[in-house]
Amino acid sequence: MQFFQLSHFAGHLNETFKVDIDQISTSFVLVEARPLPYRPTAGMVREPFSLLFRNEAAVVFPQRIYSIRHDSLGEFGIFLVPIARDRDGFIYQALFN
Repeated sequence: MQFFQLSHFAGHLNETFKVDIDQISTSFVLVEARPLPYRPTAGMVREPFSLLFRNEAAVVFPQRIYSIRHDSLGEFGIFLVPIARDRDGFIYQALFN
């Protein structure tokens, strides 16, 4: 299991991440990677951050853990939640705390 930090994703804005959903491969594009406000606490192992991905499919995918592939970051599971829809598709968020 990989232990991600914001720095792993910050350099990959507007890049494509591949996701297999029910034997169909689709693309999610990383559109935002930003830190979240927090108060340092004892035992804290990373600063919290948020990732936003856009998917141009006409249907919304349910929140769940998806297996994602990226050329540089490899393959990993990430919990994505649909949070918005715009003219280009649906926006999904992943939170790390």
